[in-house]
Parts: sequence; C-alpha cells; structure tokens
Amino acid sequence: MVKIYITKNGVLESIDEPQKGCWINMIHPTEKELVEIETEYQIEPDDLRAALDEEEASRITKEDNYTLVLVDIPATEDKNGKSRFTTIPMGIIIAKSAMITVCLESTPVLSFAGKGKKTTIDTTLKTRMLLQILLENAKLYLKSLRQINKQSEQLEVVLHRSVENPALLEMMELGRSLLYFTTSLKGNNAVLEKLTKSAAITRYEEDEDLLEDVIIENKQASEMADTYSGVINGMMDAYSSIISNNMNVIQKFIAIAAVVISIPSMVFDAYGMNIDGVPFEKSPFAFPIIVIVALLASGVVYQYFKHKRMF
Repeated sequence: MVKIYITKNGVLESIDEPQKGCWINMIHPTEKELVEIETEYQIEPDDLRAALDEEEASRITKEDNYTLVLVDIPATEDKNGKSRFTTIPMGIIIAKSAMITVCLESTPVLSFAGKGKKTTIDTTLKTRMLLQILLENAKLYLKSLRQINKQSEQLEVVLHRSVENPALLEMMELGRSLLYFTTSLKGNNAVLEKLTKSAAITRYEEDEDLLEDVIIENKQASEMADTYSGVINGMMDAYSSIISNNMNVIQKFIAIAAVVISIPSMVFDAYGMNIDGVPFEKSPFAFPIIVIVALLASGVVYQYFKHKRMF
C-alpha cells in the first residue's frame, strides 16, 4: 500500500500522484509499487527493500540521489494468542524531491499520517521531518517500555502467590522483548551519532534542538531497556533458585518419609517369616504389640529427623 501526502497551509493532505515536496508512505508495498518508486526516484532496489527484511540492521547509506536512514521501531506480534513486543525495521529515504518511508506494517510512529488537520509536519522540510519521525520513534519505545514494566509488575504479584509455568513463560517473553529493544536502541543510537558527525543529511541550525531532543529521548529509552532487562533477568534467576530450592525440599521430604514408612514394613516383614523364636510369638497380644512397637520406632526416627531440622 502506498499513500502520498503533502503539507498545504499547515495541513497534511492526501494526494493521488507524487509531486515535489511530497511524502510517500509505503506500507508492505507490492513489487509493482516498489519498481515504480525505484524508477521515479532512482533508488537502488536493495536500499528500498531493506526495511522489508526483518533482520536488516540500522544504518545510514548516502548515495548521489538520496540518503537512506534505516532504524528499528517497536511493534507487536501475536504469539500463542497473546500479543508481545518486538522490533521491525523502517526505512526513511530522503530523495531530492520527496521523503519516502518504507515499513512492513502500519506503525504509530507515523500516526500523524492522514489526519487531515493542523500538523507540525512539513513534508517540504525533509531534515526536520526525519528528526520528527525519529523523535516519535523514541517516544514509542518509552511508551512500550512502560507497558512492559507494568506487565512485569503484574506478573510479579502473580508469582509471589505461586510460581507457575504460564507466568514464568510470560516473564520470559517480556525478557526477550527487552532484549530486542536493547539491541535495536543501540543500533538507533549509532545512527543518531552518525547523523551528528557526518554530512549524510543537510543540517539546519533551527533543527539542532530537535536533534538534541531525539538523542536524549533515545538514550533514555536505551537506559530504561537496560534497567528493565536487568530487573527481569534478576527476577527470573530468583524464581529459578526458588523452584530449585522447592524441588530439594520436596525430594528431602520424600526421602525422610520413605525411611519412616520403611521401619514398620521391616518389622512386619520380619514377623511374616516362618521362623521360630521371635518375640511375642506365643502372646495372644502379639499383633497389637508389634504394631505399637513399629509405630514407636517410626516415631523415634521421625523425631530424630525433626530434631536435626532436616525438614
């Protein structure tokens, strides 16, 4: 799908055909749409298709006719009936007469598209628009990270009551999402650092504050991702230790119970043999006496283990 916009009188309007100063937003484009844009703006096929490869790394590529800025953006995907966070690439191409964005799916980073009302986006100011998109991306990371933190706190409450597999699996998924975020944010930080030091894009003095805001927000998101990842990893290690300790306690209890129960069994087995000379064999009260002796022996062993605090 390809949508084309242009800013007129402070309003982002949708248009049918590309024109100078427009913004072309490509969401999961078809091969025909890709070829048309490649031909129109003389873009290398690999650069235009880079954002359609989920494994593509963040980078800046400068060519004679355009500059490609490839960054990772937050996204969600369904897994086992539940939504989890991940990241996908988004390509931003600054051509001589247009701004082009390419992504596999619609994203809140470009939520200003198609509103048809007053906006701060000016499609003719391509450098500023690039920075505005990157700022929205950093803010979306922060929003997603707060959601992850909230979910982890809810899971922690559940796990405090009982360490259950479903909650642990959800916690593990959050840890995986944070790993994706951490890796992607580091790549985005590298892109921003290159933007500040290279001539990959034309920089204007009035956009310096905006660039600084983008860098600050992105670094904050990166630090939050590192912090939350450390917290969740620590929690997973703690719950792993708890589970291991519980297993040891259960195994110890089973072993002690087996010893205590085995004593009456040994006494009854001994009296069940066809041999002469066993105690109480002539007594009419042999059976209750043997039962009492067996239970007393078990009780003594039980008290011994209890005194040693072995359970």
